[in-house]
Amino acid sequence: MDAVLHALSDESRRTMLEMLRDHPATVNELAAALPIARPGVSRHLRVLREAGLVEVRQDAQWRTYSLRPEPLAELDEWLGRYRALWQRRMDALHAEIARGKQQRKAEQ
Repeated sequence: MDAVLHALSDESRRTMLEMLRDHPATVNELAAALPIARPGVSRHLRVLREAGLVEVRQDAQWRTYSLRPEPLAELDEWLGRYRALWQRRMDALHAEIARGKQQRKAEQ
C-alpha cells in the first residue's frame, strides 16, 4: 500500500489515472494532456506500473496503458475505517448544531 500512496502523491500521476479511468491510452496521448515532456510521462508511468495501478500492453510499436483498480479498492478498504471515524464525528457535530439551534429558539 505504501507504493500506491507514493504513486498517488503526485498530481501528474493522479491526472494520468483519471484519464485511464475512462479508457486505455498510449504514452503520447497521456503526454499530450500533461505539461511535462514525454520522458517525464514515462517515468511517472513506471511508478504507476510498479505500484500495480496500471498495466501495459504492447500493440506493435505502441504501448497502451490501462488502469488496474484493484490497488485502489485495497486502499479504499483501508480508508474505510477512517471514513467511519469521521462519519461518527460529523454526525456528532450535526447533532450538536441542531441542539444549539433548538436552544436558541427556546430562548427567544
